[in-house]
Amino acid sequence: MNRNPDFAAGARPARILIVDDGQSNRDLLYVMLQPDGFEVEMAETGEDALRQIAVHAPDLILLDIMMPGMDGNEVARILKANPDTRHIPIIMVASLDNREGRILGLRAGADDFLTKPVDRGELSVRVRNLLRLKAYGDHYDKYSQMLEREVMARTADLVERTKTLEQHATALRRSEERTNYALGTARMGIWEIDITTHELTWSETMAAMFGLTEDQSPTSAEGFIALVHPDDRRMAAQWTRGALEGIDGDRDVEFRVLWPDGTTHWHCDRSHMLRHGDGTPARLIGLSIDVGERKSLEAQLRQAQKMEAVGQLAGGVAHDFNNMLTAILGFSNFVLETMGPQDPRREDMNEVVKAGQRAATLTRQLLAFSRKQVLQPTSVDLNVLVTGMHLMLRRLIGDRIELEPVLPEHLGSVRADSGQLEQVLMNLVVNARDAMPAGGKVTIRTADIDMDQSFMADALIQPGPYVMLSVSDCGIGMSEAIRQRLFEPFFTTKEKGKGTGLGLATVYGIVKQSGGYIGVVSEPGKGTTFNVYLPRVEADSEVIEHAAVAVTRAVRHETILLVEDDDAVRSLTGTILERAGYRVYEAPDPLHAVALFERYMDTIDLLLTDVIMPGSSGTTLYARLSGLRSDLKVMYMSGYNDDTVALGQSDPGIEFLQKPFTADVLTRRVRDALDRTPLESPDITPPTELVER
Repeated sequence: MNRNPDFAAGARPARILIVDDGQSNRDLLYVMLQPDGFEVEMAETGEDALRQIAVHAPDLILLDIMMPGMDGNEVARILKANPDTRHIPIIMVASLDNREGRILGLRAGADDFLTKPVDRGELSVRVRNLLRLKAYGDHYDKYSQMLEREVMARTADLVERTKTLEQHATALRRSEERTNYALGTARMGIWEIDITTHELTWSETMAAMFGLTEDQSPTSAEGFIALVHPDDRRMAAQWTRGALEGIDGDRDVEFRVLWPDGTTHWHCDRSHMLRHGDGTPARLIGLSIDVGERKSLEAQLRQAQKMEAVGQLAGGVAHDFNNMLTAILGFSNFVLETMGPQDPRREDMNEVVKAGQRAATLTRQLLAFSRKQVLQPTSVDLNVLVTGMHLMLRRLIGDRIELEPVLPEHLGSVRADSGQLEQVLMNLVVNARDAMPAGGKVTIRTADIDMDQSFMADALIQPGPYVMLSVSDCGIGMSEAIRQRLFEPFFTTKEKGKGTGLGLATVYGIVKQSGGYIGVVSEPGKGTTFNVYLPRVEADSEVIEHAAVAVTRAVRHETILLVEDDDAVRSLTGTILERAGYRVYEAPDPLHAVALFERYMDTIDLLLTDVIMPGSSGTTLYARLSGLRSDLKVMYMSGYNDDTVALGQSDPGIEFLQKPFTADVLTRRVRDALDRTPLESPDITPPTELVER
């Protein structure tokens, strides 16, 4: 029986060409094809196959894909490009069955595929089918065209899917980049723990928040806890354990992280449980936030509140003490006036006066710290101020310390009390000197600075233009604990008897009252730099000059209404003024002052009043009385610069007398006030507390 398939009428045996570089593969295919009655020829390479086909074309080709030199795809392309051989069916034989390889083969011209090792039955079926299709001629061409269209359609679909996947991958990558940038900028990270395995994964930003590189990232919940500061580790472990147990609701915790470099950083973590469809816990996800900046601002606010409270206390004490000192110094001078030059008690009384003056200096420092002193702000060029104090500072710090001013050619102006700024500079230079007992260098710098909120991260600073005054030393430096308490009154690291602890507190108060800020940069063994920032203003060329007043006594028995709630100060002030020739009406409070004024209104030339008094204020009293007589003149007495003083100080026509004062200062300032042109009456409605009771 002839088993050779009829692929043409008057059948002859079909001739099949096996092309394979492996002898064993060729022999195996030959053995499989012989029982079906095919004539089998063989070629070892693609080049050999093309030469044989050119001489005697086969009816079908079994073509290995992977061959040295010319591979199967190239042989197929050459045959399909030749009109004489393009109708020969080609079955490609591949070592691996993969989609991409088949697409390449179909594009090259393959009609079918077999995968090694070849099954005999499958080989027979594939060969018979292709030979039958070839026997029908046109049907075979249509089959090839249909197969090619299918291949092209599948290829186009694959290309489109690949393009879509690439677009999705690009969009996903960009989204991840934006997310990581946002998380990194906000100092946040995202982490996730598998409930079953406790395996930990986290975002790219987490490693930086723990001071680690990506390859140092922990892979478990236990590794995560090991990064927590030892003092907070137990608490963090309890929080993590509670979260992993699947307790409903978000859970928050704050803890410290210990970086490999030994620094401590605050984190706030919030967790949330994700569950399976049946409600069982699946994954614990969390958000970690670096809250170090918030903690620093909170500490700054607490420190500012503490300093404000201490300042209020210091200001109140200093105000009351100034009243006492006014009486002590005044009556002490009265006693001195009664003593002759040879009086043995005169030296003792001089010591009393000196002690009172030292106490007055101390109260001025307390008032500077509490920002309640009376300032006389003018336009100040810090370069001029530093240059003018250079010789004095040079003598102050001694020969072992070098003083180096670094001053720019052009510098903006500040509006402040120049005398107080001199005290700031002197205190900072003295502090620098004391930090270098073995000698060194003190550098004074000035500069125009435009600051934003990030310029000084540890201060609540108002952005804007400033002038910087900087004092640096190369001394012993200080720890963070000392730096935090540096401006507290009476806090000092000096030996007992070598410092009051008010120098830097005074600096702090003057700078704050002048609308500025002060920062400190210091490390143990690396010196200290104090940076003072004062608001920059336009230079003011106006200079106010006060002519010297030669006459300090009363003229034509002028009358003064004296209002002071402190009995000793009122008695002293009245005595000084009466000795100077003035008629004085004394009132212990605003209510009595109104009654006296209504009685002697036409004879009173000046209202001399304290600012802060029980029941009312001096400014409110003046508003009431000037409403009764518009040409009334006024001078205020004050122990500190409270809000009511600031109201009067905004008007250059208002006279102030700072407590404690001497008799000469009092009479001179009263004379100034009486010789001034009367002020317009302030538009202030008298309060109800001045109504007769």
